[in-house]
Amino acid sequence: MKLSDLSKLLFFLIILINFNNSYAEDEIDIWKKKSSNDINKKIENKKKKIESPLINKNTITTNNIIQEQSFPENNDDDSLYGIWDPDKYNFELSMWANTDGKNIQKTISRINKLELSKTAENILLNTLFSYSYAPENLSEKDFLEIKINWLIKNKKDNLIEQFLIKNNDFPNKNKIIQYLVDRNISNSNIKIGCEKVNFIGKDIKDPYLEKFKIYCLVFNNKKSQAQLLHDILKEQNQSDKFFDNAFNVLLGVSENKNKKIKDDNLLNFYLSSITFPNFKYEPNDKTKKSIWEYMNSANLIKIDDITDKKKIQNIEIAAQKNQVDKSQIFKIYKQIPFELNTLINAQTVYQSLDKIESRALVYQKFLLSDNTKNKLDLLFLLKDLFKKDNLSNIYTEFLSDKLKELELSEIPENYLSTVEKNIISNQSLNQQKIKFDDKTLHRSKLIRYFYEKDYPIKKTQKELENIHKKIKRNRNYFYSAKDVAVLESLENDGIVIPKEINHKGLSENYNIPDSLNDLAIKGEKGYLALKIVEIIGEDEVNNLDPETIYFITNLLNKLNLKEFRNEILSTALPLRI
Repeated sequence: MKLSDLSKLLFFLIILINFNNSYAEDEIDIWKKKSSNDINKKIENKKKKIESPLINKNTITTNNIIQEQSFPENNDDDSLYGIWDPDKYNFELSMWANTDGKNIQKTISRINKLELSKTAENILLNTLFSYSYAPENLSEKDFLEIKINWLIKNKKDNLIEQFLIKNNDFPNKNKIIQYLVDRNISNSNIKIGCEKVNFIGKDIKDPYLEKFKIYCLVFNNKKSQAQLLHDILKEQNQSDKFFDNAFNVLLGVSENKNKKIKDDNLLNFYLSSITFPNFKYEPNDKTKKSIWEYMNSANLIKIDDITDKKKIQNIEIAAQKNQVDKSQIFKIYKQIPFELNTLINAQTVYQSLDKIESRALVYQKFLLSDNTKNKLDLLFLLKDLFKKDNLSNIYTEFLSDKLKELELSEIPENYLSTVEKNIISNQSLNQQKIKFDDKTLHRSKLIRYFYEKDYPIKKTQKELENIHKKIKRNRNYFYSAKDVAVLESLENDGIVIPKEINHKGLSENYNIPDSLNDLAIKGEKGYLALKIVEIIGEDEVNNLDPETIYFITNLLNKLNLKEFRNEILSTALPLRI
């Protein structure tokens, strides 16, 4: 190569390097300007509508959303925590912008006292865990606390794991991870619990979780790593004598020097149960729920003295609270001894016995009966005895199972209705076959539009016209509130309603609560969804009255919340067999 050519090449490289450096600097300056502008604007107090970004639903992260919106990074006030892209349910990031945070807290507090039906719970989940900003007067930390507390209270383990995966860092992360750890200990799933250690990142400095991490290393036979972490924990003054001693026992380097079982938390109690020789513990009415659950799953609940009524009562109370397997109660009842004459005259003698013995006697008499009528008499007598002492939760499923075992042909006619009411159906509404009736609009084939995904609008339009022709022949046909809900929903989605059907005039017969209508007018999508959850409450939608179905769907149509509307209509309308 000639010297002149080499000089040209060097000159070209210098120009190229300077250009790249200049371009990179320009990029940095532009980003800084964008960040500065965003901070000053503060999203215009979060009241201006923010269009939800297009996000890959399989890889949605908080950072994706922030970058798509060009919002400032690492700003705690504008953090986003959730599971689903708000677009999925037609929400926006600003869905709570016009809502008073105190009202949200009060509504959630009331909802938490309810045993929500499946539909109500689905709406709550999809609303609360769609990515969004917190309301103006509720900090993001407090809003996040509402979400975390709900997941923990309702034991939504799978959703908690999804939440941890999609939200890398958030306040009180250790709380939700400790819940997962304790859940697996209480269910004696130590292996699975140790797999959850992966959620405990280096950023979490929590002694409880660090101790569990150390135990898992021992459990997986990684003793040298466990020793190293334990030494670090001691240096940081985060360990204690109880754990140090239990750790040495687990390593096999010393005998147990702990003199007292520690039950201040589940991890300490678990370590006590596996390191104390001849472990024995008597739970009582003050024992923590998690400890009851662990003792139950580890088969540590035993009655050495069947005459100890106080202990039996404590176990009954725990079973009523779902802390102990209910079948344990019937095993205990079976152990209580009675004389033959007492058993023979059980249906009169039980009244002279104490509460526990009376239930045990009637139960044993039931086991000895071979006549269907006698069995039914005893089963429903036992139901009354459980109900009298506020222990119905123990007995409801047991009664249902025993009634299912009886031959239908042998059940006396006067018992048939009572038996039917006390049998719990394991078949969900969605599993039941739908029977269409094209003579009734809200039970016709039209309703497939609401529960079959991507059902063609053209096909629905044609079906509506055909069904209308059939209905016209019945001059006495009455358009019900459910019919009007169907017609309004179809029209909302672009389907043309026959002119002869004056559905708008029909809708005037039904009132919509002013307070809820105001929320729709203000565009308070999130808060209105919570109010609908509260209205549905413990009832499944198919048990709500037609007027309530109408005004709920009317409100959802106004805010274009089609996913929720379709779920409600597909549950409330079909005739199932």
